[in-house]
Amino acid sequence: MIRAYKFLMRPTVGQTQALSEMLRDHCSLYNGALQERRDAYRHVSRTSIKYGMQSAQLKEIRAFDPERQGRWSFSSQQATLRRLDKAFAAFFRRAKSGDTPGYPRFRGVNWFDTVEFPKDGDGCRWDSTPHDPVTRVRLQGVGHVKVHQHRAVAGRVKTVSVKREGRKWFVVLTAEQDQPEPLPATGSAVGIDLGIANFLADSTGGFVPNPRHGRTDAAKLEAAQQALAKFPRVRRDKRTSNHQRAVEKVARLHGKVRRQRLDHAHKTAVTLVREHDFIAHENLTIRNMVKTVAPKPDPERAGAFLPNGAAAKTGLNRGIADAGWGVFLTILHAKAESAGREVIAVNPRNTSRTCPPCGHVAAENRPNQETFHCVACGHKAHADTVGAINVLRAGLVRREAQPA
Repeated sequence: MIRAYKFLMRPTVGQTQALSEMLRDHCSLYNGALQERRDAYRHVSRTSIKYGMQSAQLKEIRAFDPERQGRWSFSSQQATLRRLDKAFAAFFRRAKSGDTPGYPRFRGVNWFDTVEFPKDGDGCRWDSTPHDPVTRVRLQGVGHVKVHQHRAVAGRVKTVSVKREGRKWFVVLTAEQDQPEPLPATGSAVGIDLGIANFLADSTGGFVPNPRHGRTDAAKLEAAQQALAKFPRVRRDKRTSNHQRAVEKVARLHGKVRRQRLDHAHKTAVTLVREHDFIAHENLTIRNMVKTVAPKPDPERAGAFLPNGAAAKTGLNRGIADAGWGVFLTILHAKAESAGREVIAVNPRNTSRTCPPCGHVAAENRPNQETFHCVACGHKAHADTVGAINVLRAGLVRREAQPA
């Protein structure tokens, strides 16, 4: 299996400048390759440029511009061109399926934050010596950069990536390792129902509170964004130091909320994985759930619109995004795979409207957000707990139906 590790880098002032130049030059290569593809399609009889054609030009590009392109790893530049090729492949796939295509866009230097080295030892070297207390990563054109390695890397390092987040620099490793030993069996199965009032409810009647990290720092973030909005939009080389500090403050607040959300997701997921052998959850289409409400034109007044509940839907969308269901489910599946646990996603349809004892399905069974009261048999319970019980039952049925 492949596992990723992320460590904080501690570059010197000179290394920080070199890292910034590396991102700038890879961004320039990305934009140049994108411009070539656009020009070839628009002006040369709709010619399509492929990755192989652009990769073959790298040798000439490096020889023509040795100061900006020739100093960096050849393999990392190929990875940047593959990144563009993947963007075009995704564009054509979305266009073919009828989704919004999203044509690849040019990247500003502040929006290009990652450089990948496809193979350890080719333009980079992860140097983690057991008897050396200081860990370093060697990067072509930058040098040996100190790394704060807070845990050991198991397995063989395959790829190395350098990532910038605000003023911090990180190295991201992917390592190939053997499948770890599964955790001891507990004999327990659980269903979970994700929500906003509570982050999740399980089929045993337990609840995990929703920390609402985004709402906690909303006032600070709003003030920082308002301060940033006061600065006029000018070119990057003409921006003042005050503008740069305002940008960094907004990024710092967003980063804090993101780290808090990740920490909560990791802790919740590891608790579920340790306590249960089988976990069932709803197969949520979060992208559709956070779509904006379509406007309702007023047929009696031209140019006017009827109330459509957009304000309430906006608050709901903000709550769903703040809860971070997608991140949590991704982490849950990854930890379950490492621990030898089984996780199944089930159809969420009517899970909160079906009575567990009698099976009666009706919208009237849920008179409000928290209460479940079956109109057929009179069963009363918390609506989220009922949903989790039905999710577990559906998961067990699906597991039994799967071929061995």
